[in-house]
Amino acid sequence: MMHDNHRPGAAKPRLSVELDSTEALRLLGSVSLGRVVFTRHALPTVRLVNHVLDGGDIVIHTHEGADLASYTRQADGLGVVVAYEADAIDPDTHLGWSVVATGFAHLVSDPGELARYRETLRPWVEQPMDLAVRIRPGLVTGMLLTRTAARGRSDPRPGGR
Repeated sequence: MMHDNHRPGAAKPRLSVELDSTEALRLLGSVSLGRVVFTRHALPTVRLVNHVLDGGDIVIHTHEGADLASYTRQADGLGVVVAYEADAIDPDTHLGWSVVATGFAHLVSDPGELARYRETLRPWVEQPMDLAVRIRPGLVTGMLLTRTAARGRSDPRPGGR
């Protein structure tokens, strides 16, 4: 079955504006849901997860049987390479932002930190989340999708108001 994702009025010109890493992390911290990308059996794997920012690091909950827990448990030194993506794109106007953070992930082992993350991270599914993974970004990129304004200038706000 084919879906037509094109909506009337959504084809107006858009401008993609690159965000600096500080603004990209700020936007990432303004939402609670994202996607973590890691390797499973030598293939890219994507999982929808919720997160919090902690001092520039992205922290997510997981559970003992999860692929991500197994993957990060193998980490030594810096951890294992992952990517994390979050966005807020309006489905009607196609305006908003997208951020990708690439870095190293490892399991959080400190009991005090784990207890704190249990209080601040609220899983969206009914499942025990007894582990936490910390992603330390090495590269943070982002883009803002905005309307093209008159005379070649753009309005950087997602609504373009």
